[in-house]
Amino acid sequence: MTQKLSISIFTLFFFLGNINAQIDKNSPLFLELKKQDSLFFERGFNNCDIAYLEKSVDDNLKFYHDNGGFQDKKLFLERTKQNICSNPNQKPIRKVIESSLEVFPLYNNGELYGAIQTGEHQFFMREKNKEDVLGGQAKFTSVWTKKDGNWLMSDVLSYDHGDPNKAKIPDNLEKLLKDNHIPTLGLGIIENGKLTQIKVYGKLNDKTPASYNSLFNVASLTKPVTAMTVLRLVSLGKWDLDEPLYKYFTDPDVAKDPRHKKLTTRLVLSHQTGFANWRWANKDQKLSFDFDPGTKYQYSGEGFEYLRKAIEKKFGKSLEDLAKEMVFKPLNMNDTSYIWNDKKDADRIVIGYDKNGKPYDIVKNKTPNAADDLTTSVEDYSKFLIAVMDNKLLSSKVFEEMKSKQVETKKNKYYGLGFEIYDLGNNDISLSHTGSDKGVNTFAIVLPKTKKGLVIFTNVDDGYKIYETIINQYFGDIGKRIVEIETK
Repeated sequence: MTQKLSISIFTLFFFLGNINAQIDKNSPLFLELKKQDSLFFERGFNNCDIAYLEKSVDDNLKFYHDNGGFQDKKLFLERTKQNICSNPNQKPIRKVIESSLEVFPLYNNGELYGAIQTGEHQFFMREKNKEDVLGGQAKFTSVWTKKDGNWLMSDVLSYDHGDPNKAKIPDNLEKLLKDNHIPTLGLGIIENGKLTQIKVYGKLNDKTPASYNSLFNVASLTKPVTAMTVLRLVSLGKWDLDEPLYKYFTDPDVAKDPRHKKLTTRLVLSHQTGFANWRWANKDQKLSFDFDPGTKYQYSGEGFEYLRKAIEKKFGKSLEDLAKEMVFKPLNMNDTSYIWNDKKDADRIVIGYDKNGKPYDIVKNKTPNAADDLTTSVEDYSKFLIAVMDNKLLSSKVFEEMKSKQVETKKNKYYGLGFEIYDLGNNDISLSHTGSDKGVNTFAIVLPKTKKGLVIFTNVDDGYKIYETIINQYFGDIGKRIVEIETK
């Protein structure tokens, strides 16, 4: 260790001893810096987004490494390009040990101007067509300062680099995926109403490692997005929840059945249309009513497609264009679309597999499907869930309608408008939805009371096998309650 590094560490920890103890791990500042650390390394370091790294560090960066010496900003970026990013087929990957993170606020005359973040991280070597190999473990201390509303890394210490054979392996998700034969996992963790972590494990296909911004087909997680698009139109006074849909569209298959005049947006979003999930499952492959609309629950993708055709007729726009206007652009969901785009999506899409490891063809929709096949990233869908939870899109009245129990589906479980609702007791609920298709199993949930949430994307027929473990790990007793409701 150099003398300069020793002095810096001594100075930093001298000040640590004279400020407040580490802050609570659920506090906004802790969660914000946890997010900043995650994005800096996952997006910048692991995926070699040099432009992101450059704008995330202070112009006067001071980086001390016990083996690599001192680096300023220019040298840090140059070495990252040369040593980390020069060979895409063999590159180092950094992963933080979450439980080790600590944050200490920095004040000046009572005003927060920065924070010190400490923890441990591991480094792996990623090679093409091989599993990541652990290369070592070290401690780090980062000083973050806030300038013009942005968090910048101004000082970094990376030290106590150890023998890889002595490094700990704390990430049980790696083992969970391996034991359950899950090729790829996308995981978004929402704490205190903020996206604090984006984790993507595995590969896009049989060759390319998946990055933090990989794109997943999320199957029926499409439905909540469609629902919020329509409900925003309702909030703006441009659409009516209870107006009959036949005023705008009638499917030829049910035109002679008078029950089609009972169909409304409310019944579609709460799955009370009387339609089967898909018409092709019927013997004649035609749309028909299994029961009178509004009398009971039956899950139906056909209902959502019926609604899509009605709103497209009314507004003279595709669902894709309406969703961009109502949801995607307001929430900066730049990686989300109902429509396949070869130029944008081809290099980032995660391939789906069956239980035997056989790949499925990529779904490339040319027209929107209101119920299925949305393409999105972990970050985008997490943004969407946070917006739902914080009600950034709807009027207060429509928001209350959205999370109200429209129809019971089983004990303590209901459908609202676009979301499933778990009744957790003590006036506590969760809003959730799942997605399942060939090579797709996805799950999304938010807890409005505690401002927590999870996004789970998998790319295999039986990816649902890992839901319970992850839900219990991140939600504790409430997670167990959700699993109990679901499995009874």
